[in-house]
Amino acid sequence: MQITITARHFELTKAIRDYVEGACLKLKKYFDHIITMHVTLALENNRNICELSLHASRYSLQSQSEELDMYLSIDTAIDKMEIQIKKLKEKVTYHQKKALKENYEGFDEFSRASEFHFNATSKARKTIKTKRVVPEILSIPEALEKIDEVKEEFLIFKNVETDRLNVLVRKDEEHFKLFEP
Repeated sequence: MQITITARHFELTKAIRDYVEGACLKLKKYFDHIITMHVTLALENNRNICELSLHASRYSLQSQSEELDMYLSIDTAIDKMEIQIKKLKEKVTYHQKKALKENYEGFDEFSRASEFHFNATSKARKTIKTKRVVPEILSIPEALEKIDEVKEEFLIFKNVETDRLNVLVRKDEEHFKLFEP
């Protein structure tokens, strides 16, 4: 993530720069597809104005705040941006879940068996059964609930927080293992 800071009508100090960079990096934990972030700090008639402009892969978000203290102005703008990011991520996740349900109705039952010859001289072979699954988009607590409901040994799901495939494996009733690529 590239962070650009612009100061208008005042001298940008290292303390403010570090504070802004730290606050902007906190947004990365909510949405990791952020490409650039432009922060404009202005001092106009004893008002401290902070404008944030965030550019992600297909989205642009903006927030602005005006306070008497520059640090408070930065915090308020970051809080507003955080709310927008959470809404955006929820919207994207909802649409992904909806698309998966619509496009892959009945797809869970698809499976096939393949025979592989690994030694041509002895004609030894192994049969591999392949089952195609469409991973649900879940958080880790939701995945724990789901694996208890279905009583399976493992669950493949797409993690909401990381947007990556994860595998949750049951070791026993109280212990689980989570595999993240």
